[in-house]
This record gives sequence, structure tokens and C-alpha cells, in this order.
Amino acid sequence: MGIYLNPTNQNFYEAVNKEIYVDKSLLIQHIEYLRNKINKYICVSRPRRFGKSTDANMLVAYYSKGCDSHHIFDSLKISQTDYYLEHLNQHHVIHINMQSFLSNTHNIDKMIQLLTMRILNELKQEYSVTFFDETNLSLSLEDIYVSTKDQFIFIIDEWDCIFREYVQDKEAQKQYLDFLRNLLKDHPYVELAYMTGILPIKKYGTHSALNMFKEISMLNATPLESFMGFTEQEVYDLCLKYNMDYNEMKQWYDGYHMTEHLSTLSPRSVVSSLIRNKFGNYWTSTETYEALQVYIDLNKDGLKDSVIEMLAGESVPVQTSSFQNDMITFDTKDDVLTLLIHLGYLGYNNSDHTCYIPNKEVIDSFVNSIRKSNWEETTKALLSSRELLEATWKQDEEAVARYIEEAHLNTSILTYNNENTLAYTLLLAYISARDYYTMIREMPTGKGFADIAFIPRHDKPAMIIELKWNQEVKTAIDQIKEKKYPKGLEKYKDNLLIVGISYDKKTKKHTCHIKKNTN
Repeated sequence: MGIYLNPTNQNFYEAVNKEIYVDKSLLIQHIEYLRNKINKYICVSRPRRFGKSTDANMLVAYYSKGCDSHHIFDSLKISQTDYYLEHLNQHHVIHINMQSFLSNTHNIDKMIQLLTMRILNELKQEYSVTFFDETNLSLSLEDIYVSTKDQFIFIIDEWDCIFREYVQDKEAQKQYLDFLRNLLKDHPYVELAYMTGILPIKKYGTHSALNMFKEISMLNATPLESFMGFTEQEVYDLCLKYNMDYNEMKQWYDGYHMTEHLSTLSPRSVVSSLIRNKFGNYWTSTETYEALQVYIDLNKDGLKDSVIEMLAGESVPVQTSSFQNDMITFDTKDDVLTLLIHLGYLGYNNSDHTCYIPNKEVIDSFVNSIRKSNWEETTKALLSSRELLEATWKQDEEAVARYIEEAHLNTSILTYNNENTLAYTLLLAYISARDYYTMIREMPTGKGFADIAFIPRHDKPAMIIELKWNQEVKTAIDQIKEKKYPKGLEKYKDNLLIVGISYDKKTKKHTCHIKKNTN
């Protein structure tokens, strides 16, 4: 056994024995299917905190001949499959964490040299083979294959670190891609190549040096969709065990739609909230607000307007195909949005090719980034949100109208000419309400659809807001009553506010009327 060649199972053993471990071992079954039926080259990209390294360590522990992992896997789901014992610790594995080599060298030439020397040193200890060129890793592996017919499973973690840390050095990036291509492509010694990182494989024009890989990402997670984060069922079971509110957990960390029917939650954040028994923003330990701020401040092609729409709860169209899979080539707004999807700041709907802000944790990150950016007017609206909410609870109609008016002036997006764009303003202005409510647009209730329903998660009053553009505010209140919108919130009937808000296009003024429900 070695560090790189046929490593031990120590890293995965430690993960399994932590206080909270979610069994994702059936990933191995899917990797075996891909390897045998589709493609032995697999690249899985997903954000930080989403379990990439844990999965890589699991594959090492399962396949590596350098250890005996029965005591780890016998109690996991993979042990119930037919081929469990056939592959358990039966393969030669080469495990490479690219970040560790880059951190030790800070130079692509030295990095490749160090990596080559370290792995070759372990190969020479394991094999009594005459090597044609002891400085060339690929040729040496070919020599081993010719002599022994041994194949290797390559598990490469943080494969994309070059593109994240050397964002401007295109020559170093190309050199690195050439190294990986020469090491992995079209060689009989490669039994399986599994790479994981944040970014998909870098494209140069229409060509990719690693075009043999099947790519699985936040844009297209099939067939590994249930392994790209914690599933809702997995989190539900954890919430039961740790006596935490599942619905609030979803509000904070859910929203990454891997498929039309499957959503996943951010694993690190879920675990952090369970251990601390407290919901909060746990991205701050691994990501800075400034990292997000850099990208949204680019304001490509009206990026600012799209961010405001998403903060208001809307999805916006995104064209992902032009993205070059790096952190610097941004020709359009779509390229920035696509990067934010890969970084986990945005969710993605593959069915209609739209993106959105997935949950409260990410909303908090956007809000904090905007506050530190040059979006001064938007910041004013965000800072006033708490005062607006409290004014609504107090039924201070004049104050509510004033705050809405300020939010409109400060965040004016699109053409403010209908109830839909009025709704954008309202949802953004009430962004602090997400701490207390689930906010639903066009909620079916009574004899129609309430414009915005505020469903409380705590002891605050429920609220129904009806919007009218260029109509009397009274018509909003009348509509709520006539169509019996409060019926949908029957359980809150004794603590329910009905709110009418209107906008007059001539005076450019908002008016508000608030009543307690008396039905």
C-alpha cells in the first residue's frame, strides 16, 4: 500500500464514523454501471460542501487493493448488491488530490514533476519492471501493463484547482490538460478514470482535450442525481433523529433541482445545522461574500436586473452552452449565471433552462454581497425590508406604502407597467419576511389565486397580499373577500392580515390598505 498507489481506507473510515454520516455507498453501483455500460471516463462537478472528496475517498476505500474494507462496507447499502464482494478491494487504484500537489509547488511544471515522481516512486516499489523512461508516468504505466496486464482505477480529486487558482494563466491550463490527456486517454492501463471538482472540463473553442469524459454536473446530473447532495428523504430522516424542523431545514438549504422530481440539499450546511442545533448561513466558513460580489458586480448584459428578479423569487432564462468552464471567460451575462450555477449560488431547471436562487442560505449570501457592492439603491431597499415588515404587522398603511414606493424607486427593473412587475418590487421589498414566512405567488385558494400568500413558520400573522396596477386599492381588498382567499389559510383565520397594494400610473404613487381578517 502507498499514499497514491493502492491507498488505505483511513479517510473514508473517519467520515463513516463521524457523528453524522449519510450512506451514499450505492454511488459505487452507479459507477460500475457507467464503467461497464457507458463510459469508463467520468467527471463529476458540483459545488464546495457537496461531498465530492467524501465520495472520492469512498471509491478509494472500496476499490483499493491496499486495504481491507469489509468492516466499513458490510453495514452499508452497497453490501446488499450482487457484485459487492467481487470488487471490494480487488483493484489497483491511483488516488491523486491535485490541490495538494499544486499547494506544494505553485507552479504547473513543478506540480506535474512532483506528481510524476511521487507516483513513480511507489510504482517502482510495487513492480519489478524495467521502465523505458522513469521520468514519464504514462510510459511507465504502459510498461507495467505490458509486463503484468495490470489496469488502474484513477480517482482524481480537485481536478479543476488549476482553473480556480490560476485563472489568468491559459498556458498553464493547457499544459495541465495535455498532461491529463496524455496520462488517461486511449491507454489500456486505464480501467476507470473518475474525476471530481467544482468546474466541468475546460473548453477551448469547440475542442476539449478531455473529450472522452462523460460529464455529470449541476446542469445535468443524470444518472447520479441522488448523489449530488442530500436528498429530501435523507434530510427528513435526519431531522426526525435530531428533532429539528424539516420544513425550516428545506427553506434554508433545499432547492437544487437535479431533475424535475428530485431536489437536493447542501450537505455541509445540513450537517452544520444539525450539530449546532441552529439554522443559519454556514457558507461563510468556506466562501466569502466577496467571491460572489466579484461576479455580480460585473453586471454583464443586465445581470443586475436578473439578480434582482431572482431575489424577488423569480427564475430567469439562462443559456449555458457558451460557458467555457473557467472563472474568467465571461462574454455574456449567461456565462456568469452558468458559473454561479456550478458554484452553488444558483439552482438550475433543466426542463425550461432557467436559473434561480435556491434557498435562504444563498439569499443571505447575495444580500450580504450586494450590501458590500456598488448597488447602492438596491442596498437601500434591502436595508428597509425589516422596517416594511414591521410596519405591515402594525397595520401602518402609510409607512407600508412609503417603503414600497422607495423600493420601487431604488430597484426599478423592467417596465413598471403591470401587476407582475409590481410583484417583483413587493417580493424584493419583503425579502426579510423569508426569515418568518414561506412566500407563495399565485397561491390557489378560495375561488381564485392570491397574488402573494405569506405562510408563517412561527407565531407571526399569516398574510394575503393582493396587488392592483392603476386601480383603487379598495378593489384589492374587495377581491380578497369576494373570492374568499382566506379559505386557503383557514388555520390562521384568527391571526390573518389581508393587504391591498395599488399603484397609480399617473401619480406614480402606491397606496395600501390593511385589515385583520374577520371571517
